[in-house]
Amino acid sequence: MSLYINKPCQKSGITKCNSAASTTTTSSDLIPRDILFGNPEYASPSLSPDGTYLSYIAPSPSLGVLNVFVRRVVDPADTARMITADESRGIRRAFWAEDSRTMLYLQDFEGDENFHLWAVDVTNTDGGAKARDLTPGDGVKAQNVISNKRFPDEILVGTNKRDPKAFDMYRCNYATGELTLDTKNPGDVVGWGSEDSSFQIREAVVRNQKDSSTTVRIRDSDEGEWRDLITFPYGENGGLVDFCMDGTSCWMQSSLGRETTALIRIDLKTGDTIEEVSSNDTCNCGGITLDQDTKKVRAVSYNYARLERVFFDKELEKDYEVLQSLGPEGAEVGVSSRTRDETLWVVNYRRSDGPTEFVLYDQVQKKTTPLFVSKPKLLDYKFATMEDVRITARDGLELVGYLTRARADNVKTPLILLVHGGPWARDSWGFNPTAQWFANRGYATLQVNYRGSTGFGKTFLHKGDKQWGVGDMQHDLTDSVKWAIDQGIAEEDKICIYGGSYGGYACLAGMTFTPGLYACGVDIVGPSNIKTLLDSIPPYWGPLRNGMLLKIGDVDADEQFNRKISPLYHVDNIKAPLLIGQGANDPRVKQAEADQIAFSMQDKGIPVEYVLYPDEGHGFVRPNNKIDFNGRAEIFLAKHLGGRAEEFVRPEGATAVFPLETRSV
Repeated sequence: MSLYINKPCQKSGITKCNSAASTTTTSSDLIPRDILFGNPEYASPSLSPDGTYLSYIAPSPSLGVLNVFVRRVVDPADTARMITADESRGIRRAFWAEDSRTMLYLQDFEGDENFHLWAVDVTNTDGGAKARDLTPGDGVKAQNVISNKRFPDEILVGTNKRDPKAFDMYRCNYATGELTLDTKNPGDVVGWGSEDSSFQIREAVVRNQKDSSTTVRIRDSDEGEWRDLITFPYGENGGLVDFCMDGTSCWMQSSLGRETTALIRIDLKTGDTIEEVSSNDTCNCGGITLDQDTKKVRAVSYNYARLERVFFDKELEKDYEVLQSLGPEGAEVGVSSRTRDETLWVVNYRRSDGPTEFVLYDQVQKKTTPLFVSKPKLLDYKFATMEDVRITARDGLELVGYLTRARADNVKTPLILLVHGGPWARDSWGFNPTAQWFANRGYATLQVNYRGSTGFGKTFLHKGDKQWGVGDMQHDLTDSVKWAIDQGIAEEDKICIYGGSYGGYACLAGMTFTPGLYACGVDIVGPSNIKTLLDSIPPYWGPLRNGMLLKIGDVDADEQFNRKISPLYHVDNIKAPLLIGQGANDPRVKQAEADQIAFSMQDKGIPVEYVLYPDEGHGFVRPNNKIDFNGRAEIFLAKHLGGRAEEFVRPEGATAVFPLETRSV
């Protein structure tokens, strides 16, 4: 059963769900920013391993801050209890312990990314349960959390308490909070893995500081000697997926000897390939589904432009066929959670023109029951479909992009080039509230997987090496804009470049290195000087720094190269207005990166607006701040591109400050 039926309009004073004009791809009314960017009403549903409880993340009744709620699966929806008590940034990652009574979650402080692991007993119904910090300490970060159904009373977790630059693995009894050092980091390990039947740390992922190769080390027991299993030289991709139950082999992803990563099985003694199980010539392996008892491969997913799966388990394939037939037309099917016996699933339906729908799937009866929609208020509006497109760069390289149009009649509109961060990440198909917001205001949105994006094979990834700013990575963005102009999609003189993190850098690079192309730009937490960016990264990024230099270019040794690619040194080239947004607690791109370019532009009389949020980090998480910045951006875009704008009213609780106004010159 699908919740996406022809839902009648819900009217309250105005008609929200009115039939949009035939020329627009979204509702003709302005879709409110708080509807688009407010907290989801339901997120991250998960079943306890024994199937007794359903958890999800939702806004607290009093403050609207995201917290964890739990109810028994068989009980009505209105019986859910809030079991956490966050009052600030909200909780965004929560998961069940294997005892089915403990909820674990990660939380940082005001965006500093020093996440601690917390535990709360969900069975305490008298309001007396309090969350316990399992990884306490100032400046401590927890990561690499591993649970195991065979050991339901403990977890493995990595922290950098001993050494800020390295993560040791601890064994934690989450009922008592006892934390015992399990495996000490020798200094070069960037990730750990366990073997399932013993729940011992048997895998270490090592980064070589000299050549940035990655080696997978293994051992036969927690007292055994470590040995190198396989090494991926810089430029290759791969990693251990899981140990096989035969005790002599493991599943591995590897690009060695091929363009994209393949799923292979290798010998634990020799590192030799035993068999290649699955691969795709256009993109890397994605998600891999294993049988949790036998470790046999059940399915492998791939995503070049859209998600697809290769099945090795006929029963699982049948389940997905049933789920596809029961869901909204054109939606992508995903599994959010399963019980330990896999008889009950939480399934998500993801589409590009509406919010995510969650259902419960009875795997035995092959039936679904509606659960909830992530943002039900979005159902009152019409949204645009996202098109996956192919763009040919100037050197012939094919780029996968996603286009969200503002009009359905092929009339040109202003265009926003929305650049993803990373840059070692990618854009994917699906509902994007930012693209829908732009479309509703009258702007087409183009998202491009420029070279250097991940998932498209090793050559595509490393074609981005040393190509920041004035090189081919930026050329791909320029070529994509010209493609949109040539296709009759974009008005040539009304184009904005907009992005966060690396996308913010790309905005600054576009404004400085191709100043005639853009009418305006919006930079969110983007670096302006690559040398100062790398000099201020968190200590635990230290083992990754050399690899970043190989990808970006050696800004340590070559000052001229750094000046060449850093927008800060080319501020005089900027011809169009710029809006900057920054979080004061950002541990990756420090506030100084925004300060220095904004102050330089102000000193030179170049139009710039700068908004700083004292309680945010690398991006804006608190809805009132997100809505505040987007409101300011909407006015900025309307002024410079000519689109529509909802009236701006500063949201209650927003913390925006304006350094250009308070700066002492």
